[in-house]
Amino acid sequence: MERRDESEHFEVWEENWQSVEIFLKMQTQWNVTMGGYVGLKYEVLQWLSQLYDVEDKRHLLEDIQVMEAAALSELNKKDG
Repeated sequence: MERRDESEHFEVWEENWQSVEIFLKMQTQWNVTMGGYVGLKYEVLQWLSQLYDVEDKRHLLEDIQVMEAAALSELNKKDG
């Protein structure tokens, strides 16, 4: 069986960099049920935004929600 390299390179615009960093710091903060992943723990997002002195918290939340939706789609894919 041939193994595919699924890694992708992508560019992050400077104005989105802080949001990406915070999203990566949230990697262990998923709410999970028997049905799969349901979303991130926003109380942790609030704490991280304070810890890292995020100026525009509304923009951060909106960015995180976009990444969260994309991640949920992938995380909850059923094999087969």
